[in-house]
Amino acid sequence: MGIRVLTIGFTGRSAQSFFDALASNNVRVLVDIRLRPDGQLAGFARRKDLPYLLERLANGCAYRYEPRLAPTDSILEAYRSSRDWDAYVAEFEALMDERGIPAALSPEQFADACLLCSEATPEACHRRLVAERLAREWPDVEIRHL
Repeated sequence: MGIRVLTIGFTGRSAQSFFDALASNNVRVLVDIRLRPDGQLAGFARRKDLPYLLERLANGCAYRYEPRLAPTDSILEAYRSSRDWDAYVAEFEALMDERGIPAALSPEQFADACLLCSEATPEACHRRLVAERLAREWPDVEIRHL
């Protein structure tokens, strides 16, 4: 049986849309892969609030913060100044290699999990890169972006 890994961003979404998407897709655990999960722009998606909200609004979905899947400050700063997506991808992939991802993780931890980041869409977001890496390294992974 395969592993279903979903991804979601919260920017530009209402709380209702965000939590309804998680609930309707039967997400078992929301895996927060942001560098700063308590940033002032996180709104309803702040780390301190998510466990409470997920329990009540997303069918008891669990919350887990996984900083090993977040970019570093220096990688983010370089991308913000250059807007060079290819360079960002190369640096982030090298970071994942250095961190031993996904060997340092267990596939069971990601079954019916949803990777959380702030970007509205996955095209230029590290959550897509993480999901694709898991799919390359683990057998039978299905990726779905919410």
